Parts: sequence; C-alpha cells; structure tokens
Amino acid sequence: MKKNMSAIGVSAPGGKVAIISDVHNNEVNLKKVLDFCAREKIAALICCGDLADAETLDFMCDHFAGEIFYTFGNMDNDHLRDFEFVPTYKNAHLFKNHGEANIDKKEVAFVHFPQEAKQLAESEKYDFVFYGHTHKPWTEVVGQCTLLNPGNVTGDFYPPTFAIWHTESDKFELVRIHSLK
Repeated sequence: MKKNMSAIGVSAPGGKVAIISDVHNNEVNLKKVLDFCAREKIAALICCGDLADAETLDFMCDHFAGEIFYTFGNMDNDHLRDFEFVPTYKNAHLFKNHGEANIDKKEVAFVHFPQEAKQLAESEKYDFVFYGHTHKPWTEVVGQCTLLNPGNVTGDFYPPTFAIWHTESDKFELVRIHSLK
C-alpha cells in the first residue's frame, strides 16, 4: 500500500480515465478524443503537458465536463504557464512541474518529462506515473509502479494515440485517434 498523500482525491465513475499528452494545438484530434470520452462516459482526464497555448486549454475545458488534471510541458507558451493570466476553470487542476491525485484510491503522479517520471516511479510513493514528451506510447513497471506514456494527440513522429485506464482492473487500452469517428 502506498503512502497516503495530500493529493486531490477523485472518483472515476464508470472506472475509466483518459490519459493524453502532446496535443500541440491540434484541436481536430483533441476534439476526437473528447468526443470519445463523452461517448464512453469518461469522468476524468489527465494531460501530461504540451497543449501549447491557453486557447487549447480553454477548448479542452469547454468540451470535457469531467475533472481535468494538467501539468505543463516544454512547448507550452509563457502565457499558458503564467498562472496570473490563465483563468480559473471549474473542472481543471493545473500543476507547474508535476501533479498528484488519488484516483479510485490509487496514488497517481503525472509529469511531462520521462526522466522525472522515472524518478517519481522510483520514489515508491505512487501506484501509477504518467508522462509525455517522447510522443511514443510506452509502458513499463518500476518496482510496484506502472509507468505509462500515452503517446501523442498531435500525430508528430508517431501516429496519434491516447490511453484509457480502466481503474477497476488497472488495465490500460491504447486508442488510435485516426480510428475514431
């Protein structure tokens, strides 16, 4: 059992959480992801950075009714990173370096960079650590922690993908965005 942290606690009704990263302002693909989430009644979304600008964050918040957890990436512009100018969203929790949440009684961390993700996983504080940056879907186990990269929404370097975490079984599903309608 992991140490209980002072993270945001969330229940995921239906037991599904979407994990995305590296949107890079691709609202066409992001809309496909959010439409899928609506159809599948996904109540929480974790984004591991690189939306790129505040307008894309606005778009995501306007088109996703559930809880959003967002940590910044290296390609997020300064306006998005400046908390003084980013509006407060009723459904979004923003984190400058890495975020933490307790989702369905599991300790979760999310960050943009793989090196930091590995360090978080090695800390033995988390059940799951999610990250982005490489655009490549990847999963591995570090000690008792599952480390996962959902790929990228934008479709740069690798086909556009995201992951669904089934919290009741702790299984992950990779979804190819081009196969969505």
